[in-house]
Amino acid sequence: MSSSFQAPKGVNEYVPPRADLFQAIRQAFAEQARLAGYGYLELAVFEDTTLFKRGVGESTDVVSKEMYTFEDRGGRSLTLRPEFTAGVLRAVLEHNLHKRGGLPVKIWTTGPAFRAEQPQAGRYRQFYQLDLEAIGTEDPQVDAETIAIAWNWYRSLGLTRVRLLLNSLGCKECRPAYRARLQEFLRGLDLDEPTRRRIEINPLRVLDDKRPEVRAQLEGAPLMADHLCADCKAHHDRVRALLSDLGIAWEDTPTLVRGLDYYTRTTYEFDHPLLGAQSGIGGGGRYDGLSEDIGGPELPGIGFGLGLDRTILALEAEGAAFTAPPRCQVFGVAIGDEAERRVFGLVNELRRAGIAADMAFGGKRLKGAMKDADRSGARYAVILGERDIAAGSAQLKDLEGGDQAAVPLDEIVTTLRERLSSR
Repeated sequence: MSSSFQAPKGVNEYVPPRADLFQAIRQAFAEQARLAGYGYLELAVFEDTTLFKRGVGESTDVVSKEMYTFEDRGGRSLTLRPEFTAGVLRAVLEHNLHKRGGLPVKIWTTGPAFRAEQPQAGRYRQFYQLDLEAIGTEDPQVDAETIAIAWNWYRSLGLTRVRLLLNSLGCKECRPAYRARLQEFLRGLDLDEPTRRRIEINPLRVLDDKRPEVRAQLEGAPLMADHLCADCKAHHDRVRALLSDLGIAWEDTPTLVRGLDYYTRTTYEFDHPLLGAQSGIGGGGRYDGLSEDIGGPELPGIGFGLGLDRTILALEAEGAAFTAPPRCQVFGVAIGDEAERRVFGLVNELRRAGIAADMAFGGKRLKGAMKDADRSGARYAVILGERDIAAGSAQLKDLEGGDQAAVPLDEIVTTLRERLSSR
């Protein structure tokens, strides 16, 4: 009989073996971040609500409609994080990481985030992200570096259909004039009242509206790319040149806005065409004014959030060859009490040698234990009985090929290490 309790609606959970893939792709990203000199940050799951209102922007759907906000026992308004960047920047400032010298501060983190959305394939109320941030420099090389890290990770997983969409959203010097012109254009459209209010707060967010009836009216809207100041244009051209030098293909996408208010200059998204409506699998950009927005010093930054859930969907859609390391390489089968004691010790010796090993528990007979060995996915079984102990050896069986041979007990670990390393 199963429990009557179920996970809340919209919570995406992973169980083995799919969870093994989840863990493996996260570890693959950790290696890419390490290679680029990014340190790991374990971040708070909930924050002061005002951090997201000021950082993400009150005009965004995230803040106005999707946050999980609650009052704690002390009467404080707290919010489960809907994204990572504001919290990462808060942590950098709180712990004075920016004062230790050697800017930029290079940080990555991972974990669940939460948004009260309508659950559907690729969109969940509890979802998982990989987040990477470089804080403290305006250098376009850092923009290109963050993109390259994500791109290299996707390639390491075997994804070949990922597209990089690229845009620039300008800066505080050139955006005001463009903002005024965009507002003038948008005020002439047939839009509902909430969208009209958004025009006055952050008109760029209207460009991110996914409703067909709105998108049809946006044909001919002025674009930020045509209104960049000289510095922003030079910055954007440099980023594109650097990406070309790295062999990373990009597509100019002048309507790309992203869903958060803090973006400036470089803005990008990774798209996978096999995922339908929810084709965005990650994205990011520059946020040069965010530190001041949350009460910090002038501290430019850039970073991204990559969706683990959607990356797994992309891997499955492509049929990519990336797989998780085996949970079990060697399975121990014991026949008799003394053999069980010996096999238990051998399994732990194998683990210390870096070999994934397991064994049959519960005193199972040979037939049942061998069924467990087959189900484990192990390549080899080590079978030990009373006669084997007396002979000072164990039976080593290749579970794929079926070959079986006696191996001296004191050579089992060495033999298995050699055979597994040669595969």
